[in-house]
Amino acid sequence: MTWTFPQRLEQLATEQPARPALRDKDRGLWHQTSWAAYRDQVARAAWALWQWGLRPGDHACILSDNRPEWLVTDLAIQACGARSVGVYQTNPASEVAWLLEHCGAALLFAEDQEQVDKVVEHDAELPGLRQVVVYDPRGLRHYDDERLVPWSDFVGDDPPAGWWAERLGTLDPDEPAMVVYTSGTTGTPKGALLSARNAVAGAQVMAPMLGLSADDQVLSYLPLCHVAEKIFSLYLPLTVGCVVHFGESIETVRTDLREVQPTVFLGVPRIWEKLHASVQLKMKDASWLKRRLFRWAERQDGGVWARLGDLLVFRPLRQRLGLLRCRLPISGAAPIAPELLTWFTQAGVPILEGYGQTECAGVSHVSPPDDVRLGTVGPAIACTPCRIADDGEVLVGGPTVFKGYLHDPDATARTVIDGWLHTGDLGSLDADGYLSITGRKKEILITAGGKNLSPERIENTLKTSPYIKEVIALGDGERFVGALIQVDLDATMDWASRQGLGATHFEDLASRQPVVDLIGQEIARVNDKLARVEQVRAFRLLPRELHQDNGELTATQKVRRRAVVEIWGGLVAEIYGGAAS
Repeated sequence: MTWTFPQRLEQLATEQPARPALRDKDRGLWHQTSWAAYRDQVARAAWALWQWGLRPGDHACILSDNRPEWLVTDLAIQACGARSVGVYQTNPASEVAWLLEHCGAALLFAEDQEQVDKVVEHDAELPGLRQVVVYDPRGLRHYDDERLVPWSDFVGDDPPAGWWAERLGTLDPDEPAMVVYTSGTTGTPKGALLSARNAVAGAQVMAPMLGLSADDQVLSYLPLCHVAEKIFSLYLPLTVGCVVHFGESIETVRTDLREVQPTVFLGVPRIWEKLHASVQLKMKDASWLKRRLFRWAERQDGGVWARLGDLLVFRPLRQRLGLLRCRLPISGAAPIAPELLTWFTQAGVPILEGYGQTECAGVSHVSPPDDVRLGTVGPAIACTPCRIADDGEVLVGGPTVFKGYLHDPDATARTVIDGWLHTGDLGSLDADGYLSITGRKKEILITAGGKNLSPERIENTLKTSPYIKEVIALGDGERFVGALIQVDLDATMDWASRQGLGATHFEDLASRQPVVDLIGQEIARVNDKLARVEQVRAFRLLPRELHQDNGELTATQKVRRRAVVEIWGGLVAEIYGGAAS
């Protein structure tokens, strides 16, 4: 059965009205919202939007950190037959203005003064923006802008009797309900139109496959405008009726994770890398006895000693990380190093890899919990056929394939051909249908010797070092592979202080020869895990952290390779114009 998300919310509110649906933390205390209260909030917000003039086919944007109001607003927009559009709260003002103009939104929901200021800064470019509803209006008292209205004032009365049921009866699951913008790694972001059928088809298959139920607990912390977080905060919770938790801020994720101890936890590779690096750093500060015990536990491989190591070392570690109850740790949105998966599996956190794209509602492949195969992202979910094209590109089909790109029929025609979504990724299928992603079709490095290399494989291998945060692999048309390296500030500064270097800031740290030597040693160590032709033979350290405002990162913190190579062309020239570091 296919339903729209507002329709499914009504079903859950009727079937389990008193069960918790949402929990959010404010000033140190967790507050609970039942399914019935959740439905009532959405109905009131939908009525307010309808009175305002929002109609089917319109676009309304949400520019905010994760909070219950985000989901309430999203569902209310969909209940009006309109399309919700998430905007990354980290976007600079110019990118916010571009996106609002591109989708033609007349209505914006903004979190606070910081987000409102982005709109005010580009006011002249947004003549069609008629209303800005603010969740947290503190600091806006003296703003002379009649478009601004607090959330509490905008959402007021209950809808008239029968209006909500009548509205739900008009919703079509095949009409676009959401616009999810791609990250824009290789160019301008594109707005993918997703219908309820696109999203529900995958969720209804994933839920039983992963064994999800109403008893599961989820922590919402990745940006909700990213399709991966939408799966775990909206699609799956509304499918099975589980509880979604919202912490106080992105800065409190570690604390919130320990308090919630979720049973399901989605982490992009960088999250898992940071958790791993934090454990390694903590071990450097531990007593010699704890360090020896930890290293001993890491070396055990099954049997009674491994169980003892888990009891003494890894179980307390999972408790501290907030993963003690986590039976479904999942990694998605980008490739993750197999070495990292092996370490977490040994620590009692067997990460399941998933794969998908915005254009197929976020998921096409998931590793089954009882048959994880390292190096693969699992088989295709039941509703999504997959095949490999003659040139190695991964193609997927089925009901999850999106409705097209907003205002861009040409790009749509290039992406979906004869019903098959051309992912742009290269991969292979084993005899059981498990998919391995080997690289991006447009980002293959071809060396002067004619070797085709995947930069992602090289980069992810190097990022297993706790001292390396970002890597840009180089070598297209060159005799050897080089790399631009951004050190991990926290881990490397900790190391530097132990060496008595006294570095005071990022540029100072990256300029020190002992730090260059440290990274050189780390590269030499991990090079052994790469084929000889893939090994990094020269590198340079970036003197500052990459940043979205400079066009070096996307809103999802993915590296824009071409932009970085262009901006830091001088360092690239040093690598290929002189001797190795």
